[in-house]
Amino acid sequence: MSTLTSPTAPPAHETLGAGKVVIVSWKVPIAFLLFTALSILLFGAFRRPDDTSTFRLATPTDFIQLPELVLPTFATGAVVIFILIGLTIFSAVRIEAGKKVPLWSSVVFILAFLIAFLTWAAAGASMLVPGLLIGTVTLSVPLIFGAMSGVLSERVGVVNIAIEGQLLAGAFSSAVVASITGNLFAGLLAAAIAGMLVSFILAAFAIKYLVDQVIVGVVLNVLVTGLTSFFFSQVLSADSALLNTPPRFDRLPIPGLSQIPLIGPMLFNQTIIVYSIYIAVAAIYFGLFHTKWGLRLRAVGEHPTAADTVGINVNRTRFWNVSLAGAIAGFGGAYFTLGLNGAFSKEMTAGAGFIALAAVIFGRWDPIRATFAALLFGFASSLQNVLGVIGSPVPSEIMLMLPYVVTIFAVAGLVGMVRGPAAAGKPYIKS
Repeated sequence: MSTLTSPTAPPAHETLGAGKVVIVSWKVPIAFLLFTALSILLFGAFRRPDDTSTFRLATPTDFIQLPELVLPTFATGAVVIFILIGLTIFSAVRIEAGKKVPLWSSVVFILAFLIAFLTWAAAGASMLVPGLLIGTVTLSVPLIFGAMSGVLSERVGVVNIAIEGQLLAGAFSSAVVASITGNLFAGLLAAAIAGMLVSFILAAFAIKYLVDQVIVGVVLNVLVTGLTSFFFSQVLSADSALLNTPPRFDRLPIPGLSQIPLIGPMLFNQTIIVYSIYIAVAAIYFGLFHTKWGLRLRAVGEHPTAADTVGINVNRTRFWNVSLAGAIAGFGGAYFTLGLNGAFSKEMTAGAGFIALAAVIFGRWDPIRATFAALLFGFASSLQNVLGVIGSPVPSEIMLMLPYVVTIFAVAGLVGMVRGPAAAGKPYIKS
């Protein structure tokens, strides 16, 4: 039996067998409608005078030199708009019937809108697609590490608002230690330790002293931002040659793989930090869902009382896994100084920790999904840079907003009704 709703009504409910209730929401059809209207506006009121959009698909070092893709701007936009209209109607029909909108329709909608927008933006210009993809991975690195930290913390029952502070602490520590020692790996180790120390404070206050986890996380972000800004102004700037000139990791192309068109330069011509992501995501996914450690971690985050009754020390499990999560975020923070910028600067993370937290929610607390969510946000940042290079008509202020607009749209519009770990944010008091 289904309860149908109007777009302004509360979420609909579909009752399945055995009393199971599936909650559906009108958020996805409404989001589809808004972006379909935006596409119509772009190709209608803001139609570009140029007839074609050119996309270069290969770099000079690729094994196979793919030809340029030249698309008729208006015709491509018209076709894609029809697809968007169809998906919008499909999603509305599904919700009206009390059913969920399938994930594939959201993925297809995002890809179709992206094609429409890129075709419109690149009218009369030539866009290097491999460069856009390389930038996506490059800008996603700290987001993925931060998302892995958030997944571990929240899966074990602690809301980790302090990802931003952990990334910033890692960036600062890696710059100083790598500058003094000249050793990149010493900088990575220092970054992991710094992130872990921030997590120690979060764990101590949230687990032992039962302080609200969100408040502790916000305070830690402010504290780390203030401390690193102070030391940057008073110490690093006074002797930047000694304290803030770290070496940087070189790219290590993997022979053969790095010359595959499109994906080769993006995935297999990267630094050690980027390659470590592949291992980290796979290890966290396997550990969470296929080991006893992961089973205990998830049990503590879902039902700590039940976990306690079978002999799991809930608070100890939370403490050490939150610390591990902080080390992962700190390691990711090192990428800002040892792989991306080459020196530390004030507030250089620029909200990456909060975007990583959004990736955790958008990815539904799953390592693989959170990684793809982080790549989506990284793509938005890379697109901002590419649009500036090709002289897109999009105002620069809008381009600066793009990563954050995509974040809001993804979490508020596409994520739908989700439920995180049941005990996340709730302190456990042993009875």
